[in-house]
Amino acid sequence: MKTTGFKTLVLGTPWRNLTYCIIETDEGITGIGEARVLGKTHTVTQYLKDVERHFIGHDPFDIEALYRRMTLEDFGKPGEVVYTGLALVELAFWDIIGKSCNQPVYKLLGGQVKDKVQAYANGWYTVERSPEQYATAAEKVLDKGYKAMKFDPFGNGDLELERPEFYRSLDLIEAVASVAGTQAQIMIEMHGRFAPLQAREIARFIEKYNIGWIEEPVRPGDIPALKSVRQHTSLPIATGERLYGAPEFRELWNSQSVDVLQPDITQSGGILETKKIASTAESYSIMVAPHNVGGIVSTMAALHLCLTLRNVKILEHFNDFADPHVKKAGSGYPEVVDGYFPVPGKPGWGIELDEDFILSNPPRMTSSKVMSDPGLNMFVNSEWAQRGQKK
Repeated sequence: MKTTGFKTLVLGTPWRNLTYCIIETDEGITGIGEARVLGKTHTVTQYLKDVERHFIGHDPFDIEALYRRMTLEDFGKPGEVVYTGLALVELAFWDIIGKSCNQPVYKLLGGQVKDKVQAYANGWYTVERSPEQYATAAEKVLDKGYKAMKFDPFGNGDLELERPEFYRSLDLIEAVASVAGTQAQIMIEMHGRFAPLQAREIARFIEKYNIGWIEEPVRPGDIPALKSVRQHTSLPIATGERLYGAPEFRELWNSQSVDVLQPDITQSGGILETKKIASTAESYSIMVAPHNVGGIVSTMAALHLCLTLRNVKILEHFNDFADPHVKKAGSGYPEVVDGYFPVPGKPGWGIELDEDFILSNPPRMTSSKVMSDPGLNMFVNSEWAQRGQKK
């Protein structure tokens, strides 16, 4: 089997662009990949055109060879754009492989070790930053059966918060924790804003609540700062969404400063690289909770991976709350029921894209006719969490 051609489509939403890579083969089998990259959607789609030689005219079963070509043969050190482009192609390859073998992808990754995968809700707090509004929004998460939810209560901040904002953020955490009680764990997203001093102070104030983890308390990749937080809190620490490829996780494995690793399959090069990251984490007794802000394809792909991991803890899910219309981009999406994803059974990803729907919901364009990424800028925009969906 050889790949013969590809195209990309982009679904626009108020806060994220979802890029789809559709690859065709000489046997009539088509595979689909999907990724979200902040601020670089146009760059990634153009990059795939530049490196078409690495994945068109090749056997999609040769995943390791694909990694070698796309991360080595262009000489430069691969980063976010390369690993996202690689993930788009690699996910499409796995879809082709599964369809060719008439098997769901997880059956080809070592098989199933989980009967179901727990989901935690994100994207649910697109409301005014008041305790009352956050409490009401959190109640809706519980009403949908979720037993865990993540949110970023913090406003503008770079290294530290001004004191009024610091106490306002604590009030928001208290409001959500009061609703969640023992029914649901809450994960506190920090988005790498803080100096260790500020992160430690926040951790001290919230240790009394039912906290699943604090996430990215310091800049991604800053191991000494992460160790400083680790030494001063008993709360679990999660990080990893902004690390690209297995080599960037190496120091984390050895640092004993992280409890939950969060590789993103769409930014770590795809399924196989993320499985390597997760399997190495297992050897250090570190749990894995893949970062996932994807639509129907990359969420499904992350679910397939999670089913094969002994050390998986939980999987992130946006699409019940933020931009629920992304589910209309195709059929076969795994709905969360009582807080858990079901086990899919169709070959490949089991997703059929609705290209007409995607084309009818394009991304916004700049005056230069370049795709505009709305992005999330919590460093300057105090209303970033509303994600363009202000109620």
